[in-house]
Formats: sequence, structure tokens, C-alpha cells
Amino acid sequence: MHIDLPKKRYYKIGEVADAFEVNTSHIRFWEKEFDILKPKKNKKGNRLFTQEDVKNLQLIYHLVKEKGYTLDGAKTKIKDSLKALQSNQDLIVRLERIKAELIKIKTDIS
Repeated sequence: MHIDLPKKRYYKIGEVADAFEVNTSHIRFWEKEFDILKPKKNKKGNRLFTQEDVKNLQLIYHLVKEKGYTLDGAKTKIKDSLKALQSNQDLIVRLERIKAELIKIKTDIS
């Protein structure tokens, strides 16, 4: 899944939820379930997600929503092979960007 977020240091939970097309409660639930999600909180208690948090959310989304893993299965998979999954996810994101760019070029030519 290609996530279209502007380059920023921190993202609010609403921005992240909109990018993943899920409710904010879904993001909060995943935060409680997965140890790799550690968003910062400001004085008001609002969650602020970093680029690393967004990458980890992409990984969780990919396993749970796209691959059909259960939460326990996704936790186990992440625990066993986090580095390999992250590098694979980075590759998928780059390939999706290239694909989108090629489709744009194709439509511009037509």
C-alpha cells in the first residue's frame, strides 16, 4: 500500500489514519497491541508519529490487512524477522512509487 504523507518530522494520528484509510481507534488499538509502535505524546496527550512509526504501521497494515495474518501471527512474524520485513516493505514502497510514476508517464504520452 502506497502511503501519501508529506515529509514532516511528526504526524498527528488523524493524518496517519487518513493515509491508511482506517479509523483513529484502529491506530490506537494497534499501538497497544504491537510493541514496535511508540508514538510520542505531547503535553495534551496527543500522539505524534515519526517516519519510523509510519514505516512500522505500513508493516503491520501489510501483514494484517493485505496478507491476512491474525494479530498474534503478525506479532510473531514481526518478532522473528523484523529487519527482513522492513527491508522488504521498503522495497515494495519504492516499487509502488516507480509503478505510479510509469503509469503517469504512460497517461501523459497517450
